[in-house]
Amino acid sequence: MLKLNSLHHIAIICSDYERSKRFYTEILGLEITQEIYRKERDSYKLDLSLGGNYLIELFSFPNPPARVSRPEACGLRHLAFGVTDIEESVKQLLSLGIDVENIRIDEFTGRKFTFFSDPDDLPIELYQE
Repeated sequence: MLKLNSLHHIAIICSDYERSKRFYTEILGLEITQEIYRKERDSYKLDLSLGGNYLIELFSFPNPPARVSRPEACGLRHLAFGVTDIEESVKQLLSLGIDVENIRIDEFTGRKFTFFSDPDDLPIELYQE
């Protein structure tokens, strides 16, 4: 068995780099750690952190193929972020014009959660901690 220490990062390929960069930084509030343009690939790589923890690599590539994400396609199901006040988080997203599903209750933990999507329809969950 491997002795893993932690989840290091999640890599996301986006279709519109500037739109996704704004979404992950201005809406979700992730901090830019590093941004690199790789000329040989015509590609950006944006390293994003949350609370000082390296979390997401956001990539752009010319003409990436679309990936089916719903309904329940095989592969990455969603990204989940913990929040303290889910109702307030939903209000903020709605005020920014982002559609959010109704808040539900996790039948096993009794905690509140909901889903919305990033600009490429990648499902994102908010889970009340």
